[in-house]
Amino acid sequence: MFYIIGLGLGDPDDITVKGLNIIKQCERIYLESYTSILSCGQEKLEEYYGRKLILADREMVEQRADEILDGADTQSIAFLVVGDPFGATTHTDLMLRAKEKGIHTSIVHNASIMNAIGCCGLQLYHFGETISIPYWDDSWKPDSFYDKIVANLKHGLHTLCLLDIKVKEPTLESLMKKKREYMPPRFMSVSEAAGQLLEIVANRQAGEADGIESQKEHSLNENSLIVGLARVGHETQQIVACSLIEMKDKDLGPPLHSLIIPNGNLHPLEKEFLQQFAELDQ
Repeated sequence: MFYIIGLGLGDPDDITVKGLNIIKQCERIYLESYTSILSCGQEKLEEYYGRKLILADREMVEQRADEILDGADTQSIAFLVVGDPFGATTHTDLMLRAKEKGIHTSIVHNASIMNAIGCCGLQLYHFGETISIPYWDDSWKPDSFYDKIVANLKHGLHTLCLLDIKVKEPTLESLMKKKREYMPPRFMSVSEAAGQLLEIVANRQAGEADGIESQKEHSLNENSLIVGLARVGHETQQIVACSLIEMKDKDLGPPLHSLIIPNGNLHPLEKEFLQQFAELDQ
């Protein structure tokens, strides 16, 4: 049996009783290490579970999936995921690969950022399509995700923005070598995300001035309300509600960070709940 087990939001004891019992009887246990991160670290997990974990980076999961699945037709193999197993498409791909090999699979669900964002008071059924904000560099500045934000606003829906992380990313130079070299880990902050959004807003406003079809009614501006969240589900969780331009100067501390762009017509209860995070920020 091949198990994909959600670990929750990152503390060792966030795992479900069902998930922990499965881990204790598995032959091999992999810990996925690139779609999200653990605040506690691998060693604390191993201590809590009483088992050694095999770190599964992007290269292993995407290029050596057969190695992970090896023996799962006769043994119990576990693949551990921060959050919920279906929080990333990579995990769906693993299930399909297992099915092709005739391996039975089982999923153990857990909390993820997709439902835990309700902690800010915005109602989950008022959220539209979730988007990801990638890191930019000098030659690559994608902004297509902004159109999805506009579409959500047009339909009166909030937008959850998942911020980019870079873990064990090879350097461009090393791609030409036999020996891989990796960039230091990077985790996008709400400040960095707000800065990129402000640049997109400025570019779109310039385009509107040049006669490009406008979606101004449902576009962002520097005074748009934004909610920044850090380390959701942990004791050090932090939430701030402020304008987009103010968010650019916010420091919410260590990762992981997320942004929410609320719609412009908040329910009275949503307004009241968010107000506490604006007041705390004064």
